[in-house]
Amino acid sequence: MSVRFPLAAMLFMMIQAVTFFAGVLLVLLSPLSREAMSLMPWVVVLSVAVSAPLSWWLAPRLRARTWRREGEMELLK
Repeated sequence: MSVRFPLAAMLFMMIQAVTFFAGVLLVLLSPLSREAMSLMPWVVVLSVAVSAPLSWWLAPRLRARTWRREGEMELLK
């Protein structure tokens, strides 16, 4: 097993928490709050759908080997 999967799994939980919170705020602080009970399952599904590919994309960028090889400024460009 590569290191990418465990890193992506840890990132997934954090990214999903942030995207879920953003979705809940969007639903509850807008005129959509009247339909919050029917929209919350969609918020959960969308947060999972966004978090999975984003965490898979970010995982290799957290490896120390990448920072040593390419340098800090190269990855930020």
